Amino acid sequence: MKKKNSEEKEKISIAKRISQIALCGPVTIWSVLFIYVPMALLLFMSFMTKGPLGIIKYEFTLENYKAIFDSVYFNVIKESVLVALITTVLSVLMGYPFAYFMAMKKKKISGILMILLMIPFWTNELVIVYSFVILLNNSGLVNTFLQVVGITKEPLSMLYNNFAVIAGMLYMLLPFAVLPMYSSIEKLDKGLLEASKDLGAGPVKTFFKITLPLTAPGIFAGVILVFIPTIGYYQITDMLGGGTQMMIGNLINNQFSISRNWPFGAALSMLLAVLILVMLFICQKIGGNLDDLAA
Repeated sequence: MKKKNSEEKEKISIAKRISQIALCGPVTIWSVLFIYVPMALLLFMSFMTKGPLGIIKYEFTLENYKAIFDSVYFNVIKESVLVALITTVLSVLMGYPFAYFMAMKKKKISGILMILLMIPFWTNELVIVYSFVILLNNSGLVNTFLQVVGITKEPLSMLYNNFAVIAGMLYMLLPFAVLPMYSSIEKLDKGLLEASKDLGAGPVKTFFKITLPLTAPGIFAGVILVFIPTIGYYQITDMLGGGTQMMIGNLINNQFSISRNWPFGAALSMLLAVLILVMLFICQKIGGNLDDLAA
């Protein structure tokens, strides 16, 4: 009898393993083929040498990584990190009040606000970017309005600079900050807010002592979801920066497409991956949880 029971348990465990393999197998194969293998190839290529006409010479070198610290390229990297940080901070500062307002409203109202928030994803990116060009150029709607009202006498330079790039990125990536923060605020136990009020704490103290600490995981998730795409975004920089602004994404794209220096482009790609990993590490160390990205 015991032998029969053990055999049945063994069959059940084998069946569970087979089902787990069947479920995880496609995802694992996909990850290996389209993430790990390309990353390994990039890492390998980053140590190779550029030959004539963009041909890769399979000769080991560290020159590609040394070139990163050249003043021209290093300034681009610093500019990229700065723009990414500014965009991320502004996304959190603008997105948190909206997420809080949305979470505190009834389901019907929050549903309407959610639809409005997701509108950027329903529009082609090129249409959005060219809309910003129309809005921000010297004869655009914004400058025209400012001059008609009398705030400015001459058009402000709002296009083809960091202001335009950050504005475009904010519009495109703000939902990535709002959604995890909304999810975190919605899960907040409202009874704790009532208890804080009953104990004599004001709205400001309640926010900093209860609301902010308990919703911090959503903030960390929003920071990661905005910072990672921002630092590698190059389409918006190309169109709203007008070629005068360059980020690391533009630099990588140029190395693979125009300069045909694939080894140096691969080295820059590995640097970008390291910057993202450092950002994830910092967020984890100050209290973030990567599991919240899937919330």
